[in-house]
Amino acid sequence: MKSQTGNTTYLVLVCLVATLGGLLFGYDTAVIAGAVGFMQKKFALSPAWEGWMAACVLLGCAFGVALSGVFSDWLGRKKLLIFSAVLFAISGVGTALPPSLSWFVVFRIIGGIGIGAASMASPMYIAEIAPARIRGTMVSVNQLAIVTGMLIIYFVNYYIAGLGDEEWNINFGWRWMFGSGVLPALLFLALLIPVPESPRWLTEKNRQAEALAILTRVNGPEGGRGELEAIEASIANESGSLRQLLQPGLRPALAIGITLAVLQQITGINVFLYFAPEIFKKMGSGTSAALLETITVGGVNLLFTVLAIYTVDRLGRRPLMIIGSAGMGLCLFGMGCAAYAQKTGLWMLLFILGYIACFALSLGPVTWVILSEIFPTRIRGRALGLATFCLWIADFVVSQTYPMMVKNEWLADQFHQGFPFWLYGCFCVVEILFVWRFVPETKGKSLEQIERMWQKKGR
Repeated sequence: MKSQTGNTTYLVLVCLVATLGGLLFGYDTAVIAGAVGFMQKKFALSPAWEGWMAACVLLGCAFGVALSGVFSDWLGRKKLLIFSAVLFAISGVGTALPPSLSWFVVFRIIGGIGIGAASMASPMYIAEIAPARIRGTMVSVNQLAIVTGMLIIYFVNYYIAGLGDEEWNINFGWRWMFGSGVLPALLFLALLIPVPESPRWLTEKNRQAEALAILTRVNGPEGGRGELEAIEASIANESGSLRQLLQPGLRPALAIGITLAVLQQITGINVFLYFAPEIFKKMGSGTSAALLETITVGGVNLLFTVLAIYTVDRLGRRPLMIIGSAGMGLCLFGMGCAAYAQKTGLWMLLFILGYIACFALSLGPVTWVILSEIFPTRIRGRALGLATFCLWIADFVVSQTYPMMVKNEWLADQFHQGFPFWLYGCFCVVEILFVWRFVPETKGKSLEQIERMWQKKGR
């Protein structure tokens, strides 16, 4: 649909291509859920090594983010997405055919670098090309792509596991699970070629004519000129240095971004996305049933992410974060009580699904929306990279330590495996208090208006 207000169809198509980075993000991180049990048996992994198999990719993610923050500001958002697609493809081949377990780790880390790049570049690109009135919705679509990628790989894992018996899966099935990621990576690479560069990045590089052409196509002639003028005014007042974030007006933005990124992870979400089949096996399910129940987790994640997309630009960021965190905390405390009472059947499943629903409605998409909004244009790449780096380090710590906590004999004797859930629940309480006290509402504000809000606070 093309009019004086812009070409909505074009905008949606461009954003959907960018969100394929999010889809591969979800696909490549969650593939371990179906594979880790078979790998544990093949390589006789200790709890620490079991955690390492899930967590090593996250070190790559952190490294990828650390590099991509600078590269996105230097080379542009589009080239960074292309780089991530290439790494996804290399990782898919390498993890399917590793000469040894050490080489598996190497190729998994390579894939993590691609995930880290995509986790930053996709929402940033979408935020910089979408108008303020629908920016929250479009960035939330990236989260929808992430959970869609997770749901797809849960189906793929279930299908592959059904192709053979336990022995076949231990020797070959997990390889096919990892190798399946090559096709979507190549599709992403092909679709990125015609996508335009970020108009805000083009403006920063003094390529205003190209930026105006894109902004006009998205916002219409009048809206495009107005948007370009606002971007130029914003860039004129920026130094382009990370030191700018330490200025009085912008220090709160940096602190909020990093804290929200860390809290999104230490409330425990990836325990259920990476280890769901193993959790369900401990509840008494067989391998096939556990993988099927994991698909249910992915389905709930997808359904409530769609609901978040519908509400994020209507209800706002703060209400969704507070309500969702409260629901997550209640479900986690319920899981801890169920585990302590050794009643890990239907109640445990309901608490897990409730927790996933609350996360998908709030912390999942809304954290990425806020992170994509609160930093100035010229250093958005590096600032968002720093926050996302902290996110992946927190994810690594959670993924590495969960198997070690749940299989620790003393913790099991004292808490009957309920300790991790109570710990994550306490962090949900911290999330509620932090959002209520420190996080401003950004619904309906342009990126330039948000920046001016921080500047006013610093006066």
